[in-house]
Amino acid sequence: MIKSAKCYYLCTTLSPHRMTFPITDPTIIFLIVLCIILLAPVVMGKLRIPHIVGLVLSGVLVGPYGLGILEHSDSFRLFGNVGLYYILFLAGLEMDLEGLRRDVRKVWAFGMLTFVVPWLLTFAAAQWLLHYSLTASLLLSCVMASNTLIAYPLVQRYGMTDHVSVRLSVGSSMLALFFSLVVLAGVVSTQTDSSGIVFWMLFLLKLLAFFFGMIFFLPRITRWFLRRYSDAAMQYTFVLAMLFVSAMLSDLIGLEGILGAFLAGLIMGRYIPSVSALMQRIEFTGNTLFIPFFLIGVGMLINCRLIFAGQGVLWVTLLITLVGTLGKAIAAYVSCLWFRLTPAAGHMMFGLTSAHAAGAIAIVMVGMRLQGADGQPLVSADMLNAVVLMVLFTCVISTMLTQRTVRQLALREKRDSMADDPTEEEGAMLLPMKYQDDSERLLSLALLMHRQGSRRQLVAVNVVYDDIYRTRHQEEGRRLLTHMRAQALAANVTLQTQVRVAENIANGIKHAFKEHNASEIVMGMHNNKGLNGKFWGQFAQSLYNGLSRQIMFVRINQPLNTIRKIQVALPSRAEYERGFYLWLERMLCLADNLDCRIIFHGREEALSLIRTYANNRYPSARIDTCIMQHWNQLPQLAATIHPDHLFVVVTSRKDAVSYKKAQEQLPEELEQHFKGTNIIILFPYQYGTDKEQMSFAEPQHQEEESAYSLLRKWWKRITE
Repeated sequence: MIKSAKCYYLCTTLSPHRMTFPITDPTIIFLIVLCIILLAPVVMGKLRIPHIVGLVLSGVLVGPYGLGILEHSDSFRLFGNVGLYYILFLAGLEMDLEGLRRDVRKVWAFGMLTFVVPWLLTFAAAQWLLHYSLTASLLLSCVMASNTLIAYPLVQRYGMTDHVSVRLSVGSSMLALFFSLVVLAGVVSTQTDSSGIVFWMLFLLKLLAFFFGMIFFLPRITRWFLRRYSDAAMQYTFVLAMLFVSAMLSDLIGLEGILGAFLAGLIMGRYIPSVSALMQRIEFTGNTLFIPFFLIGVGMLINCRLIFAGQGVLWVTLLITLVGTLGKAIAAYVSCLWFRLTPAAGHMMFGLTSAHAAGAIAIVMVGMRLQGADGQPLVSADMLNAVVLMVLFTCVISTMLTQRTVRQLALREKRDSMADDPTEEEGAMLLPMKYQDDSERLLSLALLMHRQGSRRQLVAVNVVYDDIYRTRHQEEGRRLLTHMRAQALAANVTLQTQVRVAENIANGIKHAFKEHNASEIVMGMHNNKGLNGKFWGQFAQSLYNGLSRQIMFVRINQPLNTIRKIQVALPSRAEYERGFYLWLERMLCLADNLDCRIIFHGREEALSLIRTYANNRYPSARIDTCIMQHWNQLPQLAATIHPDHLFVVVTSRKDAVSYKKAQEQLPEELEQHFKGTNIIILFPYQYGTDKEQMSFAEPQHQEEESAYSLLRKWWKRITE
């Protein structure tokens, strides 16, 4: 008995964690949330229900209105706000700005419809069916006219963020939320005796100052920071800091922080390419932690018991859910018919714009602080509970419809893209690497020259001399390639690596090129003048003379995501080269991923083909063409090249179709007029076989064998 009493005392008094509900221990809270994030997609996948619905329902189950395991504490509010900002920030980052400019009228039209139609229907229902006051009806109309992109992570998972219906939905959602917050500001001003021309003039000035400050200062600060600091942790922390600065400023002028988060993503998307490692880190952290926290927190606010508390709450819930969802559906399908889009696009537009979550709850919370003419709270208990239940119903409708539609669109797009691409060469891209700074920029360039989701193989090779320092150089090469493999994995790309030993660096690269069945080489351009007084040196000349495949010599002096413009100079008859569309595909893809303007200088015959190809393959790319009649005009382009531009020179090998005598002066012209410029010298894939007799082993064996044969014949004659 004494031992039992001692054990009981130890278990009850010395145990650091007593299991009481709601749980307050932060370790156990975080563990429960992680288990929900881990298991909800698995369970919902078995039931064929979107995992987003599973996270919201899990929040309902463990929240204070469910089993009471967890309470909606400050930690959920903090992570919930971060998750909501993250959703809108990612939507801004992945927004196609060129497509948005092209569809700006459609965005405004759909935005006005998706705001006005549900606003009018809800206002009429609140006035005539619910008999609310004018101010309460305006407030409820703002709730239903706005929407939250709660199903956007589903679109992101299927890689459909660049679809026209998604672009229209994101832009119109921001407009609808903006108009709702403006009306809300007017309602608040009438209740606080601050309405009038002075209030609206001050609000307009603050709004203009906010937009001007964001558009003018944020790009310059981002470009300055990313140029000077390449550390992954510092770049990610900087992005988060700018996100919350923008959200804070948006709150200060009287708008919701989510508008600032979206605008920050829209502006910074230019400097965070979708195929970069930084973008992968942002998406991974948000989709793994912050966004699930937000969805669970939304579920914890929902009290399903109110459905059975009385007919008043149920009636208000069903009415506002019906009229609000009907208004969003009318706006989506009318816009779909107006813009002549497919029915699937209409389903997507309706699915993305029909959900209400944190924005609706935030508007209601603002209304709870206001009082009506009779001194009673403007937001009644029935309205508050109905809005919370409406959030659950609309989230389920939105996620179910969006997931079903995005699967159809993804399958259709996959079928359309199954046709063979004539510009894609079978084979890997070879990246010879030696120095870490150059290697990181080579890898970044290789990633940016391929479309997102491309399965093209990348191979990094480090060639060392076979001398007395071979072992030390091999170990340095392995460390470098291990670091580069980690950089590639951070961008969700597999990089093959190889350290080779050779007596001649050029031959080592050629052998690696053959072994990996590569189709092109991208390598750094080093200064060889100290070796033999020539611009190229024997190393580079041996490569482009010994291989007929595409080779790029690269000199990049700054991070690629800070490049503002690409200028490409091509010789006459460049369109007749075999690799014309191959290098054109690479340059257009690079400009598209960097979201920068690209200008082609050349003859009209080639420029017309470039425009046709770009319109078919990259309709959103910003392309300009400029006539350059003769290759001697190349030095004149130096005046138009700025330090943050990338200059690409398409040249050719001797005896090629586009070769001309003036190209022999290219090294002197580059040294004289383009010194210090970010530059790529491109030798296109050209007809002809590789000149393998240069330093390859097999011809030597053949020469030795024929000499032995002659010696044997000579000895036979002497002995006879």
